[in-house]
Amino acid sequence: MALEFTDANFEEKVLKSELPVVIDLWAEWCGPCRMVGPIIEELATEYQGKAIVGKLDVDSNPETSVKYGIRNIPTVLFFKNGEVVDKQVGAVSKKKYIEKLDAIL
Repeated sequence: MALEFTDANFEEKVLKSELPVVIDLWAEWCGPCRMVGPIIEELATEYQGKAIVGKLDVDSNPETSVKYGIRNIPTVLFFKNGEVVDKQVGAVSKKKYIEKLDAIL
């Protein structure tokens, strides 16, 4: 199951993670976000132990959204060693997320 990231746990769960981290920045009212959600859940299961995969609700966690300049959702950020190393804006196929995630493993 995908983790729930928040402004409060972001530093500990993302920036200090020893594993690569994938974060789906989304909102309840966003239609394309609902298409990406199930893909993120699948990736969380498939990459368990290899990467940390989760979601961050931009409406409930504005600090993180502003810090990373999120203007469109869904946006998926790929972190390695506490740094953003890749980003995908908009809904795309599961294959695209897998390619980006495999590239940072």
